[in-house]
Amino acid sequence: MLELYQFELSQYSEKVRLILDYKGLEYRKIEVTPGIGQVELFQKTGQRQVPVLKDGNKYIADSTEIAKYIDAQHPERPLIPQDPKTRGLCLMMEEWADESIGTKSRKALFSAISKDQYLRKSLLPNSTPDVLKTLVEGVPADILKVLGVGVGYSPDVVKGAMRDLEQDLEALTLILESSPYLLGDEPCLADFAVAGLSVLLKFPDGNYLDLPDTIKGKGVPGLADNPIYQPFFDWRDRLYVQFRKPIIGSTINSPSAPTSIQID
Repeated sequence: MLELYQFELSQYSEKVRLILDYKGLEYRKIEVTPGIGQVELFQKTGQRQVPVLKDGNKYIADSTEIAKYIDAQHPERPLIPQDPKTRGLCLMMEEWADESIGTKSRKALFSAISKDQYLRKSLLPNSTPDVLKTLVEGVPADILKVLGVGVGYSPDVVKGAMRDLEQDLEALTLILESSPYLLGDEPCLADFAVAGLSVLLKFPDGNYLDLPDTIKGKGVPGLADNPIYQPFFDWRDRLYVQFRKPIIGSTINSPSAPTSIQID
């Protein structure tokens, strides 16, 4: 069985999970613990970042490379169109989504959780002990702001990211006005990249991620709750209903729940 080394709330991991579900492939999620878990991942693959897909003895890193590998190994329901112009647009839009929505959504979400204690606490997995949730909830906003500046998320950077994301969502909403998918009548890699990478802006309503029910359908204020962008998020959620497999039952006992990586 395929194994996906991941972070549950990594939007790049979600992009790959969505693609695997679209292809109808069975896989096991392996949750990588930030820090020491990444050391073991590096020992196995030479790669510290997730996602990494394991297929037999082969490891494939980077969400785009994983998507291309999956498409080559499982050509049914192709991800990349054959028509040259459509193919070029698909690859270009996928790369744009990675660099724009993928990077800027993390800045927008960090800003949101630094201001909202409940949102901060709710983003922890359901299996997180209550005492740790309380500790995280109690971190002062001023400390988070300092940490944000330390990793390059200054107020000006966040403001710029929000401005760019507003333009991105407006453009996507306009593109989807007269088309069921971004490039026509069939979904492609661009659709799954945009949909998967947008999860940090607004979490899907369904049971797709290990998150409390109270936070599903919520996200970054000013984006997730803006009626101008609602058609885009409606499209994203319909795509999830069509192709994404929900977690069945308890995330702890479900076979689709992530297995924590173990250090030898």
